[in-house]
Amino acid sequence: MIRFEDVSVTYEGAVGPTVQGVDLTVPEGELVLLVGPSGVGKSTLLGTVSGLVPHFTGGTLRGRVTVAGRDTRTHKPRELADVVGTVGQDPLAHFVTDTVEDELAYGMESLGLAPDVMRRRVEETLDLLGLAGLRDRPIATLSGGQRQRVAIGSVLTPHPRVLVLDEPTSALDPAAAEEVLAVLQRLVHDLGTTVLMAEHRLERVVQYADQVLLLAAPGEPPVLGDPAELMARSPVFPPVVALGRLAGWSPLPLTVRDARRRAGALRERLADHAPRREETAVRPAARPSGRWPRLRKERMDGTDKTPAAARVERLAVRRGRVEALRRVDLTVTPGETVALMGRNGAGKSTLLSTLVGLLEPTSGTVRVGGAVPHRTAPRELVRHVGLVPQEPRDLLYADTVSAECAAADRDADAAPGTCRALVSELLPGIADDTHPRDLSEGQRLALALAIVLTARPPLLLLDEPTRGLDYAAKARLVTVLRGLAAEGHAIVLATHDVELAAEIAHRVVILADGEVVADGPTPQIVVSSPSFAPQVTKVLAPREWLTVAQVREALGPARDAS
Repeated sequence: MIRFEDVSVTYEGAVGPTVQGVDLTVPEGELVLLVGPSGVGKSTLLGTVSGLVPHFTGGTLRGRVTVAGRDTRTHKPRELADVVGTVGQDPLAHFVTDTVEDELAYGMESLGLAPDVMRRRVEETLDLLGLAGLRDRPIATLSGGQRQRVAIGSVLTPHPRVLVLDEPTSALDPAAAEEVLAVLQRLVHDLGTTVLMAEHRLERVVQYADQVLLLAAPGEPPVLGDPAELMARSPVFPPVVALGRLAGWSPLPLTVRDARRRAGALRERLADHAPRREETAVRPAARPSGRWPRLRKERMDGTDKTPAAARVERLAVRRGRVEALRRVDLTVTPGETVALMGRNGAGKSTLLSTLVGLLEPTSGTVRVGGAVPHRTAPRELVRHVGLVPQEPRDLLYADTVSAECAAADRDADAAPGTCRALVSELLPGIADDTHPRDLSEGQRLALALAIVLTARPPLLLLDEPTRGLDYAAKARLVTVLRGLAAEGHAIVLATHDVELAAEIAHRVVILADGEVVADGPTPQIVVSSPSFAPQVTKVLAPREWLTVAQVREALGPARDAS
């Protein structure tokens, strides 16, 4: 179905090829997962299949890529549209209409399909992806995860023979991700659709792959092969594989079920150990100097003597016809990291937007430090709270990384170079003259995070902060956020990444239909939840182990538990 013949791609100004030596065949009716660190060329390789590379992106394509016999060098993307359906990392860039139903029909209209065929396929896709209740909704009012499902649905309706998906589950909650992956499996198994997918959250997808295409390092020829065999040598791998490597299991398990069957000896080794917990309270000396003492004084006139970085009481927010939040109570203290979780559209982003003053409460109260967010001037509010949005490009407007950083330093009254140092910590190897639009989705997110952190706000809000990040970049982010929490910064992150919540959150707050349905210590909440439990917890239940790092620390030097 897809044939790569000695393919290499080199972009203008690059010191070498982004991908090279690609010589392989992807058979019809298989799901092939592209695996590798950020920057190795996964998105570029996907682009060669859809024709976006080089017709849209530029650069030089050497060799040949054929899809269903069509040469992508001589066929532009529109001439491949009936064969290849593509969903990129940014769903917003994908949409051309205003409502969900119109977007699902647009691709079929472009191909001239009959109206009765279009109507049937729209209904089928609405049901497949759980979008029936959103059919008349304006796309602008949808959550990030809902938009992701609409983008996937819009390429499914024309029934392409090949699907090219770049981070298709990155904005989806665990249940929605499983639904989408189940749909993809049905397309592969029942209809013979060929799926080529890149995804950083391997814990979600690797078990569905027929083959893995491993891109281990920039410029190295990729290797196509058995998922378990390639996971043994891959520089990126999910927690269940990390646990298998630690325990010395061979072959490595790719699913929680396989790992549980082999974890008996490991559970026995861990029986006399208890998982180490991060300290949830911050010592007064660790609070950010010059800020929390003032905040503490402001709170002393109330009955609650504990300073709050944020306090929400009986909050309700309406967004058009939708009651996005109702009766929400939440208190976040200095040094605390809180993960907001819940299905797409539960109200997580709305709550963050209210905390940063972008939305006005319909009723109830919101205070951030000593400020009422929606009544505080932005230049003053950044001293209290900073938000890294789900779409990081909303914060980026300059032509280069260095210009973005210089502006951030000025806005925050920080010493020159403060923002650039944070960028280097989060995003090594990015040149000053790089245009933000030339960065990957994950790289743009890291840049936006550095810009917000430049002001060192006592309260930091992050909306899907690991979207587009590989495991190494996520580890760097975790290190930075732990350091901020240790200094007394409060952190609230809305996330579908259950592994991140397990790694970093002191508390988990679960929202459903705009209401808080659970609020408690991370182990207590996630261990009892089949949707939000991390892989290690599922393997080692009922004990409250959350991460591979906890298991490694407990086992000590004698780590072979096989």
